[in-house]
Parts: sequence; C-alpha cells; structure tokens
Amino acid sequence: MQSALKTKRWTIEEYHRLIDAGILADQKVELLRGEIIEMVPEREPHAEQSQDADRYLADVLKDTARVRQAKPITLPNNSEPEPDICICQPLGREYRAHHPYPENIYWVIEYSYSTLQRDLGEKLKIYAAAGIREYWVVDIERLRLIVHRNPASEEYQFVREYTDGVISSEAFPEIAIEVLKIINP
Repeated sequence: MQSALKTKRWTIEEYHRLIDAGILADQKVELLRGEIIEMVPEREPHAEQSQDADRYLADVLKDTARVRQAKPITLPNNSEPEPDICICQPLGREYRAHHPYPENIYWVIEYSYSTLQRDLGEKLKIYAAAGIREYWVVDIERLRLIVHRNPASEEYQFVREYTDGVISSEAFPEIAIEVLKIINP
C-alpha cells in the first residue's frame, strides 16, 4: 500500500517564524497560498524597468501614496507575495509593525518576462481573491501594460491592454500616468 505525499501548507505566522529564525536567509522566496515559492531571479530589463517606474510613480504620486519596490504585502489567503511595485497608503511607521494589507493597497504592479504565465494566472487569482483593487502587469517582451480592475472572487471584471497613452489609477483619477513611463521608462 502506497501512502500519498502531503504538502505542508504554511501560515503567515509560521512563515514569519522561519524568517526570524534565519532559515530562509539568503533565499529569495515568497509565500503564495501557504506554499513557499522560490522567486525567479530578475534579468536586467526587469530590474531596470521596475526601478525606473518606481521612481517615476513616486515623483508623480508625491505624498498621496507610498511606492514600495519588491517588498512584501500580507494577504488573508496565507500569501505574502513581493510585487515589483506596490502603491499603498502612506502610513509611515505603521509599516514597521506590519506589511501593507489589502485595505492599505491602491494597486500592485508585476513586471513579467519569464513569469508572465504565473503573473497572469496564479498571482492574478491571489490578488483578486484578496481584494486588491487594481493589478497591473507589464509584459516586458511585448511592451504592453495589462490593467486589471474590479476584483470578484479570483478574477478581475475589467481587463484592458495599453501600449501608450495616459491612464489613471481608480484611486487617483486626477493623476495622469504615462503608459510608456511604466512599460519602457
């Protein structure tokens, strides 16, 4: 008789204890639905484009929001992903006690080169299920921005692609964001 192997699902608290104990030191991982997933290393276009967009958004949004690059966010579905960019409430020192929660987040951006399938699949479902209001995916290879809005269950009701022009986040409709500064800064 053969027994089935079981996968250990981690809670956020257990994941934090692993981090605090140094077990995950020097490992680039994130927690997705209770699984510790190794993150794909960033290639040059990914690293540079996300950093340039981070600076651009910080300049455009000024004090209305905080722009965090490659930092964890804590979601209720036992997930603690590290989106390339997270635009969240400027809560200052409060983030010393916890990472941004969904109610603190205006939108997240993932830059995708080799991770496009995961970013438009598993991560999209995780963000939508957690109620992240907007999820932007930059397809580095095709130089397009895919904007997802209005989460419902594990999907977004609004999806639109942009290759140029000006858009606004639903959180800040009065602030114009140049698409090219996001997809090819």
